[in-house]
Amino acid sequence: MFTFREAATLTPAQVGQETVLLARFAHLLPDAFVLESAFEEGFYRRANLPEQLGKLFAPINPRRIDEDILEDLCQRASALVRTSALMDDSVQLLLLAVKNAGLAQGEFHLRRPAQRRSEGGQARPPGNEVLFALKRLWADDWTFDAVLSRLDAAGSIALEARPVLIFAGPPGQPDPETAEALGSFEAWRSPAGLVGLA
Repeated sequence: MFTFREAATLTPAQVGQETVLLARFAHLLPDAFVLESAFEEGFYRRANLPEQLGKLFAPINPRRIDEDILEDLCQRASALVRTSALMDDSVQLLLLAVKNAGLAQGEFHLRRPAQRRSEGGQARPPGNEVLFALKRLWADDWTFDAVLSRLDAAGSIALEARPVLIFAGPPGQPDPETAEALGSFEAWRSPAGLVGLA
């Protein structure tokens, strides 16, 4: 887990290209931090999810997809991800990062770099709501549309672990003036500050 200033020293492969862009303007961001892709990878590995998901989707033939069966399997996969437990040490690290970033209380949202869909809520100490939103975001990778898209594009249900950006305040709205001022194609601002660049 990194502040945006720390993320500026990392590669786009570790934290996402948008994260590197946002880190250049860390002074404009609300309270926030970056959850590196290794955190999600650790969750999947420790919960034995790759094996469980592989067995779950074994009946699917990527060349001839039965969408009714796929839809049922996706619902089960999403539930499996949502209900699989993070190890205690991972939970404690996340809650410490939430506290240190000033996000244990008040409105927050989180999302993947380069994606606008977010999860959020109102946090109360110690910040468990952030953990629940993170699990919902991870489970969203197993919706019917997401899995079908991977099957169509790659012939596989597999996905790569990716970083997550966690911000104080609500999701942002497009702000052309800020985008122009920062030399970006697009920028998103919320009342709390800058929350997206492209």
